[in-house]
Amino acid sequence: MNAPIIDPLQGDFPEVIEEYLEHGIMKCISFNRRGTLLAAGCSDGSCVVWDFETRGIAKELRDKDCVAAITSVCWSKNGHQILVSAADKSLCLWDVVKGEKIFRTTVHQTPLQARLHPGGGSSESTLCLVCPFSSAPMIVDLRNETTTMLPISLSDKGSGLAPPSRNKFSDGAAHFTPTAACFNKYGDLVYVGNSVGEILIINHKDNRVRGVVPISGNAVIKTIVFSRDGRYLLTNSSDRTIRIYDNLLPLKDSLKALDEIHEPTNEVETLKAVGLKCLSLFREFQDSITRVHWKAPCFSGDGEWVVGGSASKGEHKIYIWDRAGHLVKILEGPKEALMDLAWHPVHPIVVSVSLAGLVYIWAKDYTENWSAFAPDFKELEENEEYVEREDEFDLMPESEKVKESETNEDDEVDIITVEKDSAFSDSDISQDELCFLPADPCPDVPEQDKHAGSTSKLGDSKNSDSPLSEETAVDGRAMNHDSNQIEGLENSGAEDTAGVTHLKRRRKPSEKVLELQQAQKVRKPLQKAKAAASSGKSSKTKTKFGIEQEHDMNHFADENGIDD
Repeated sequence: MNAPIIDPLQGDFPEVIEEYLEHGIMKCISFNRRGTLLAAGCSDGSCVVWDFETRGIAKELRDKDCVAAITSVCWSKNGHQILVSAADKSLCLWDVVKGEKIFRTTVHQTPLQARLHPGGGSSESTLCLVCPFSSAPMIVDLRNETTTMLPISLSDKGSGLAPPSRNKFSDGAAHFTPTAACFNKYGDLVYVGNSVGEILIINHKDNRVRGVVPISGNAVIKTIVFSRDGRYLLTNSSDRTIRIYDNLLPLKDSLKALDEIHEPTNEVETLKAVGLKCLSLFREFQDSITRVHWKAPCFSGDGEWVVGGSASKGEHKIYIWDRAGHLVKILEGPKEALMDLAWHPVHPIVVSVSLAGLVYIWAKDYTENWSAFAPDFKELEENEEYVEREDEFDLMPESEKVKESETNEDDEVDIITVEKDSAFSDSDISQDELCFLPADPCPDVPEQDKHAGSTSKLGDSKNSDSPLSEETAVDGRAMNHDSNQIEGLENSGAEDTAGVTHLKRRRKPSEKVLELQQAQKVRKPLQKAKAAASSGKSSKTKTKFGIEQEHDMNHFADENGIDD
């Protein structure tokens, strides 16, 4: 879509499902820094990298040692590495270009989320923040395989033990609520949201709590995430409220700014006083009518919008608010629960993952405004009489002769320098950044396997619960034989001898294609009728020729006295 012809008065948020991607059962997604590549973790332990421009598979990372479902995927700042956490308690750092494992380690608890250090330096490229299922967050060095447990309360001195709880499991073990944590923009601080409604600001190098921000209601913090520019912090609590905080610390050298803050005498009061100088409550979002729980909330790429998915089972709803707190859009998808959510770093595009493993791409339904593309263009509601100027069709109109050229033809035009994108002005490693991957075509399937085990992908989609799949299945019955053979290579259940599933994106056929297919159906009976008529005429000719030939042979036999 050309940006100049887009109406600037339209909101920059998605409205409709543009298309959907399918490859096995995908569980979690993550964009690279530029939004050109989309990584998706699957239930079979593989990680698929999609080229988001072409919607094709660019790379598939498959660990032979891992068959458990992927719980999270995270890109490095330069895009050359992907950190993958799995349900078998493993952490794996991949080289995206080579498709090889760099480091692999195992933690003592199942990691629900793992995030690489955002600094991007050589000493920080192997540091990651892991949030396990039933223990405190930890800093893991993949190179040295060292683990540092972070404190989750003021009384906790970095032991990572769970705070005392009255709730217990049936086996007598104490209940522990998973703790959310994230790095700030440059990774010198870690923000931890615990189960008693507190945000702890921690220096992960010396493992000390440097500030505390209490949340009203003391609700469990389930999600905590920063905006791309690092100016806002988002929390999702069990009280069904999304809160936005202003980051009062400078983006760079936040730890140094903490050291300069005056400290009172009391230690607990000190930490709370410091916390008030670090974060300030900006806005709260909630659905006061339905009181739904939120899942995978996040910011838009520019931080102007806040998006959150409904955690209710059986519905795929996405709520979009502006930063002022107004609900601007509710996106309703198929009747499938929402698993994960991500906003494109640059464009107004939202990508969501359903319980069935499909990835839906929500985009804006643009209305073209050609007056923005050509300022002298005027849209007419009815015909108007036009009176031409006397010099309108002259080679050199008089009005052009009067005008003097304002451009200096001697000025040099710079065609080498590339203007920086304002969305990525903070990039200091843009030259080494990985934005695109070469296409990785799927291997050819032998002819016998193609007919024996493969079925049409559009035919298989009839069993799917997705409305989009049902529409595609109806349209799939109108496809010709050649398209069915091609689609047969992309079935959702068949695998080749190497165990690689061949699945690609699916699009609904356009109306023009369906009309051509319908015309072809009507044309086939006419062709068969013509063929039958021509075959009958030829048979008559052959019969006549046969009778004449038999008569000539009998006449020749009579003349020569030859018996039959």
